[in-house]
Amino acid sequence: MTGLDASAKQDFGADPVATRETDHYQKEYVQSFVEKWDELIDWEARGESEGQFFIDILRARGKERILDAATGTGFHSIQLLKAGFDVVSADGSAEMLTKAFENGRDRGLVLKTAQADWRWLNKDIAGKFDAVICLGNSFTHLFREQDRRRALAEFYAALKHDGLLILDQRNYDAILDIGYDSAHKYYYCGDRVSAAPEHVDDSLARFRYDFPDGSVFHLNMFPLRKAYMHRLLKEVSFEKVTTYGDFQETYADHEPDFFIHVAEKLQPEERG
Repeated sequence: MTGLDASAKQDFGADPVATRETDHYQKEYVQSFVEKWDELIDWEARGESEGQFFIDILRARGKERILDAATGTGFHSIQLLKAGFDVVSADGSAEMLTKAFENGRDRGLVLKTAQADWRWLNKDIAGKFDAVICLGNSFTHLFREQDRRRALAEFYAALKHDGLLILDQRNYDAILDIGYDSAHKYYYCGDRVSAAPEHVDDSLARFRYDFPDGSVFHLNMFPLRKAYMHRLLKEVSFEKVTTYGDFQETYADHEPDFFIHVAEKLQPEERG
């Protein structure tokens, strides 16, 4: 995966809704979009909204060495480093990793970064981890069933015998079944940035991002349903899957903006 020229623009071809390939995401995260990504997140607001959720889950289970498999601009890697975890920060986008490293440096931290494709994760990243996190709706960049299964198998193989995978996704069930309605309360908290689907069908959610300076970007993603993800995680051998809705254990299915799946790789003696 090579870096793109800083002046490059997104190119989805003549028919953007026909662009449904796993590898295309590398072309979507052009430098100009990456530079604006933190406006969309709003680190301070996002930190307040999710609080200690991920830190508490990892600490409660005694996890120390963490692979942040979808680092993006580094938000979660930096939160975990500040909390005392040993973190390796990976991403498929060289532009995102560069920005993450800069964000860490600006906060007095040195990120251990690695560019990696999830489908061949263990070729690029050595060692075993107590937990793998794949956050920011990143898993929906995989359009092919074969790629999703392979990536999950790589996550599983990267975990120690009692490891944990934490993976999130948008609530595509709600988007597909009743339409899109988000106040950006938890994940994308930038109140001056508009993020909404421009096209949705059973195999594509095309999101449009409008920024205050008039710039517009898009991301094409696969709309994963919650039940499908549960089945896939278990078929790849994760034994127990717990799903939270916007960081809450109890929720109505169509209510949350995001689902967070916590999947456990149980020790042999724990398997029933």
